[in-house]
Formats: sequence, C-alpha cells, structure tokens
Amino acid sequence: MLDTVLLAFAASLCWGSADFTAGLKARTVSLPVVLLLTQGIGLLLAVGIVVLGGRQFPAAGPALASLGAGFGVIGGLACFYRALASGTMSVVAPIAATGVAIPVAVGVLDGEHLALVQMIGMLAAVLGVVFSSRHPDNDPTAADRRLHRRSIVLALCSAVAFGGYFVLAHVGARGGVGWLLLLAHVTSVAGALGACVIIRPAMRATPLRDLGVVAAAGILDLAATGLYGIATRDGLLSIVAVAGSLYPVTTVVLARSVLRERVTGTQMLGICMALGGVALIAA
Repeated sequence: MLDTVLLAFAASLCWGSADFTAGLKARTVSLPVVLLLTQGIGLLLAVGIVVLGGRQFPAAGPALASLGAGFGVIGGLACFYRALASGTMSVVAPIAATGVAIPVAVGVLDGEHLALVQMIGMLAAVLGVVFSSRHPDNDPTAADRRLHRRSIVLALCSAVAFGGYFVLAHVGARGGVGWLLLLAHVTSVAGALGACVIIRPAMRATPLRDLGVVAAAGILDLAATGLYGIATRDGLLSIVAVAGSLYPVTTVVLARSVLRERVTGTQMLGICMALGGVALIAA
C-alpha cells in the first residue's frame, strides 16, 4: 500500500508543477494551443510506451474506460487552466482537488470502507471551498467579482471532470498503463483539435519559447498520468485517488513563491481546510 501511495503522491507533484506552468502560460497563450500541445506531446510519448511495452490491446471494458478518461482530462483541464489563468491559483487549485470525493464515493459503493475521519475530511473540504471562494470585501470593482466567481465555477466544473477521470482511469489501468495513456490521449487530443477548429479566429501567434514551456508541462502531465495509472492498478481507488489529488499543494506553493499571490485570512482558512480535508480522506 505504501508503494502505491508514494507513486500517487509523485504523480501529484508532477501534476501540480504541470498545472502551474500550463495555467500560467494560459494567460498569454490561447487555451486551445495549450491543450493541444500538452496533450499532443503526451500522445506521442504514449505511442512509444505502448510500442516498447508490447502489450496486447486491452479488453473492451478497460479500453472504453480509458477513452472516457480522456474526455474527463480534456474537459477538466480546459476548465482548470482557464480558472488558473483568470483567478487566484492559490484558491482555484484546492477547489479543483475536491473532485476526489467522486472516486471515494464510487469506492464506497463498490464495497470499500469509509472511516469517520474520511467523512470529516469530506466536510472540511466542502467548507474549505465555501471559505476560499469568498471574494475580498475591499475590492471595489464588480468586474473583478464576476471574474472571481467565474473562476470558482470553472474550478468546480474541473473538480467534477477530474473526479470522473480518476474513476475511469482506475478501470482503464487494468488493461495496461501504456494503453490507458495512449487511449486517454487519443480522446483528449481529439477534443483539443476540436477546440482549435472552433476557436481558430480568436487564436493569436505564440512565441516558440512559450510553446517549449507548454510542451514541458505536457511531459510532466504524462509522467503524472503514468505514475497514477501504475498506482491505481495495484491500490485501493479511494486511497490512491486522494494521494494523487494532493497536486494543489505544489501549485499553491509555486503560486505564492513565484507569483507572490496574496489571499485574505478567510481564503487562507478555506485553502487549508480544503487541503486538510483531502489529506483526511486519505487517512
């Protein structure tokens, strides 16, 4: 169990770094470009992993679950990156992590035991969302308030999508982590391509340096998905999913150290409650 939790935690470190990098670049680079690059790099690397692994194509159940996981990824990342780009990263990231309640609930329905401390963790996470969502009262502009509320809604939408991904990835990993990576990236790249076609008139030129940074975020994202896939293949869904959902810690640390983000006392309380709640669920 310890090995799977450590793998999931390593995945959370990679996810947190990738999210901060891609979310930061989404402020200056068109979102469809960010999504297409991060997922496209992952798809190319996943093809190599499958070829080197030599494992047969998985059964229908894991294959369909892996494809579905890709939809969860692209939907969740689209909402999450937009929320990171328009809102306060230190607030958005913990809210997005509360989607871990979905795989925990699925695990309980599947017969896994939910302890009292985990129920307390869920309550703390919900209260953390409420407190961290409060906008500073001293901000006079209605536009900033609307932008803040929109980033919170986007973060909650990403939480639902990521929760669905965790559940589907748990099933897809049974057919092989390599195939999970490949099939999930097939659907996520298809979604990113669709977004590029639809939003093409609004897309702007992107410097090569920014493209390289976004591509690095894609490599980190693939590493995280692979580590999580290995962990969820051998560990309990309700535990591994929570350990993998600790990525906001990395994002918050980077946002506060690199961007010097400031939050109110109430928001900081909410951030701590949300992160603490996620940790309690893993207890």
